[in-house]
Amino acid sequence: MNSSTIPWLALFLSLAILGAYEVHLALLSRRHPLATARSAHALLRAEWVQALSRQVGSEIVAVQALRNSLMSATITGSTAALALMGTLTVTASSQEMALFGMQKLSVRLALELLMLATLFSSYVCSAMAMRYFSHVSFIMSIPVDSPERQSRLPMASDYIRRAGILYSWGLRLFLFLAPIIAGLVNPLAMPVAALVLALVLRSFDRVPSHTPPLG
Repeated sequence: MNSSTIPWLALFLSLAILGAYEVHLALLSRRHPLATARSAHALLRAEWVQALSRQVGSEIVAVQALRNSLMSATITGSTAALALMGTLTVTASSQEMALFGMQKLSVRLALELLMLATLFSSYVCSAMAMRYFSHVSFIMSIPVDSPERQSRLPMASDYIRRAGILYSWGLRLFLFLAPIIAGLVNPLAMPVAALVLALVLRSFDRVPSHTPPLG
């Protein structure tokens, strides 16, 4: 086997490990919604909207809780934007050389581009989460006993579910940087880092055994 193909195989193997884990998690969430933290938390947020919508005078509490979530998404998005600008500044020269054909595509350049794409995706997910959290805060600030509030409850439940999932992906994409950074140090470390990350994510995605059923 050519030594130049080994780093590429390590890169593809790392992507396959993380991709297989995410597909497994998505299928598990679809078959058993309470088996993963992602789907269980989505149900929890929807139930939160429904519960507060039955409690008169809960508008301020709801907006305060949504503001905390909005600030968390803001921090994540700002961090991703700063990291994106820093990475782009450091790697701009090599990317420009590749763009004009002065440098062939190498594993290191592919990892740099992958890092930029990951950081940009994290920023977009966080920004969209802020958008949905903001819309939900408008709905949840409407008086509970008003007909406008009742007519917007399905929208609030759907938007807060989307906001939570997008915020989760914004954080998750930061974790996906670990194999990329390991690959920049040594391409052969990528599959090991990807496997360790999958095990760590498995512990994060597991619902505690003592958690009561939702619904």
